Amino acid sequence: MTDLVPLALLMGLATYPSRAIPLLASRFGRLPEPALAYLRLVGPAVLTALAAVNTVVLVETTPDGRRLPSFHVGIEWLAVLACLGVVLWRRNLLLGIVAAVGLVAAARAAGAA
Repeated sequence: MTDLVPLALLMGLATYPSRAIPLLASRFGRLPEPALAYLRLVGPAVLTALAAVNTVVLVETTPDGRRLPSFHVGIEWLAVLACLGVVLWRRNLLLGIVAAVGLVAAARAAGAA
């Protein structure tokens, strides 16, 4: 686990400039509207990609230490669909996430997942 600390520090150094530039440069208010719309969607797109990988890819470690990724279908898929449905219905992301987490927690408590 401690071997990940240098990697986390390196990633912080790599991503910090892209997060600090809007705070340091006031010219972002003058960007064209399509560029601003694009920049607003970069964060949610990255988070969605990370969530998708964690939902559909299961990584198993073999006895010899190799990591084997495999496609996974489970309760998490239903939770994503529930979240999406609640967000579209109520226009409330927090409520959608609470519904998804509650669904997964209930399924795991019942032994279904």
